[in-house]
Amino acid sequence: MSALGAATPGRGEDVSAEILNEVRVIAADVFAVDAKTLSAGSSPEQVEAWDSVQHLNLVLALEEKYGIQFEPEEMEGMNNLGRIAALLRSKIT
Repeated sequence: MSALGAATPGRGEDVSAEILNEVRVIAADVFAVDAKTLSAGSSPEQVEAWDSVQHLNLVLALEEKYGIQFEPEEMEGMNNLGRIAALLRSKIT
């Protein structure tokens, strides 16, 4: 488990920001875009390269990095980077 799983009480917002940043970096790699162009609100409608195949690649990259597995229902709700980060946080903390 990453150091993110060892969050201390009161650090929730710091951990959330750190997780969102890591999701942004992974998404930028998957979508071949600059991470600075991505935000919590970034979605398939705003990121040209974010199609169904790249969505699956993003899910797989997150699962591999964090040693977790997303359920199909969870994958359907991953419609922007903020929701992905929140879901990831719930799985690793």
